[in-house]
Amino acid sequence: MNPYTIDRSSNQRRQQVSDWLFGLDLVSPAVRDSIVTAWVSSWSSSPYAQLADMPFSPGADYPLERHVNEVTRAGMDLARRAAADWGETIDPDILVPVLMLHDVDKPLMYTRAGGAIGYSQLSRELPHGVVGAMLLKELGFPHPVVSAVATHAGYSPFHAETFEGYVLHYADYFAADHAMRVCGKPPFYQKKHG
Repeated sequence: MNPYTIDRSSNQRRQQVSDWLFGLDLVSPAVRDSIVTAWVSSWSSSPYAQLADMPFSPGADYPLERHVNEVTRAGMDLARRAAADWGETIDPDILVPVLMLHDVDKPLMYTRAGGAIGYSQLSRELPHGVVGAMLLKELGFPHPVVSAVATHAGYSPFHAETFEGYVLHYADYFAADHAMRVCGKPPFYQKKHG
């Protein structure tokens, strides 16, 4: 069984995703359409009736909608700073999809039952990021987007060696730590490793 179905239909979900995502105006129309299609496909393949129902993490009942926009805003701020301070080149048609789509598979990876957030069967078969990367590859996103999404999770054995992967790492942890703090959980930066 395929973990998702590509949903290119013009429907209410496309409009809701377009209204939700911060920064769609920063990318070309073709990339914008592919970003919306990716999120609609994940959502329509998930058990969630509403965007607002999608959780950020089993460890923190925080809206995925908020997290994604927080990562996108933080990532764009970091990229602008890197461009100003270090002369980094920013390609919005690469960076913005990386930021917006890094968690596109979470609606497929987590479930809600009796108010509790848990892991889906799919999350026991493939790690977070990999399913999203599969979806993005099928939709024709370029390799730098696919590889950054596939390897962005903190427990990934390696990470994308690109500017966009670097920006995503810090933007994601910054936003994730905020979500954890708001939910009364220890943020990642305070967790002991090793």
